[in-house]
Amino acid sequence: MNRIRKTIMVALMMCLCLVVEAQTTVQSQSDLGIFRFPLFERAVRCIKFYEGWHDIKRNYPYIGWGHCVQPHENFKKNLTLEQADSLLRSDLRTFCGMFRKYGKDSLLLAVLAYNVGPYKVLGDRRKFRKSRLLQKIERGERDIEREYLDFCRWKGKVIASIRRRRNTELRLLYEP
Repeated sequence: MNRIRKTIMVALMMCLCLVVEAQTTVQSQSDLGIFRFPLFERAVRCIKFYEGWHDIKRNYPYIGWGHCVQPHENFKKNLTLEQADSLLRSDLRTFCGMFRKYGKDSLLLAVLAYNVGPYKVLGDRRKFRKSRLLQKIERGERDIEREYLDFCRWKGKVIASIRRRRNTELRLLYEP
């Protein structure tokens, strides 16, 4: 009887060691987390995380993961997850196109524009001047962290959660 208990204990210990080893192996393979994805996919996942879901009844004209309904669009009910994902990706590609001439910074600028609007970054003749961030990028300066993180205000006040979002976007998408 004692011999059987020892055999069972040894078998259990071996199983436990295998489980721990398997968990450690899986964890070390996933240490990269979101960094294992291509930049565009990182951007999509970051936007989804920070935007959250916009219900058509409570958040109109924003729906899905922050898509702003345009005058020619007609949405009467909530989107499916697939429709919202498709809209987000389409919007992000559109913004990337707006910033295409900025090369490797186009995705970072597109993600920012998705949240704050493109004209706060690009400027327009009536309401906004070209952002200091964009001016610096156009001069070829790569030290843009302060200017990027400046886009963390709402009604003139610095919002900590928006600052965290900008910091995350910068870490995920900026290529010095």
